Amino acid sequence: MTAGRLPDPYLMAGTSSFAEFARTLSPEVLPRLPEAQLAPHGTTIVALRGEFGIVMAGDRRATMGNVIAQRDIEKVFAADEHSVIGIAGTAGIAVELVRLFQVELEHYEKIEGVALSLDGKANRLAALIRANLPMAMQGLAVVPLFAGFDHGSQRGRIFSYDLTGGRYEEHDFYAVGSGSMFARGSLKKLYDPSLTTEQALIAALEALYDAADDDSATAGPDLTRGIYPVLTAVDAAGVRILQDQQVAALVATMMDQRRQRPDGPRASLGGTR
Repeated sequence: MTAGRLPDPYLMAGTSSFAEFARTLSPEVLPRLPEAQLAPHGTTIVALRGEFGIVMAGDRRATMGNVIAQRDIEKVFAADEHSVIGIAGTAGIAVELVRLFQVELEHYEKIEGVALSLDGKANRLAALIRANLPMAMQGLAVVPLFAGFDHGSQRGRIFSYDLTGGRYEEHDFYAVGSGSMFARGSLKKLYDPSLTTEQALIAALEALYDAADDDSATAGPDLTRGIYPVLTAVDAAGVRILQDQQVAALVATMMDQRRQRPDGPRASLGGTR
């Protein structure tokens, strides 16, 4: 390289993908196989959509085998102004993937001058997951949940993925992680597309609470330490990440109801709950 001249990758006509650019210039900055064989894992993420837009929530526990590795990990992030991503699986790789995805979306917008469509964002995330397949085959899998507000259709949309980067659009609600089976079962009884945003947030909290009730890797609200699930809401105005005091108020409402009925609200059967 000539002194004072930019490296060749900066001068080559390439794609609008930041990941491809980074792989050419400095591949060491991309997620790679950690040395430790036993790594912390994130657990349960839930999302639901309706007239309120999108709500996504995640518990705060990371486990390492049968040990609680961290009690306050964050697993739900704003991907950009109108979409959110939640992570389950190997925590370290998942967080790096989220950061790369955030930069990927920002880089595309700067290069192309326009933001990616929601479908385009979902496809870019699928490509990043597919690139992680060698690590996934060694047990270091990342399984994100992606959701956002689609300005084209004026509605919220939810996307799930498999280990190979397969992309699937979900309807109404979905959950990933070790407690996902219990969370989805809970949402089947609680979901209604006409919920208000606050009701949808409480439904997400109820689903995480039910998951924690049956899955040891999922944490419920930690009232003594003041550690609460991460709650996000997305609508046409953008992403809103609730502050701890806001989540605490919703948790208090839920816990008051749980004291009356520990197994949670009863589903309506043609009458009142």
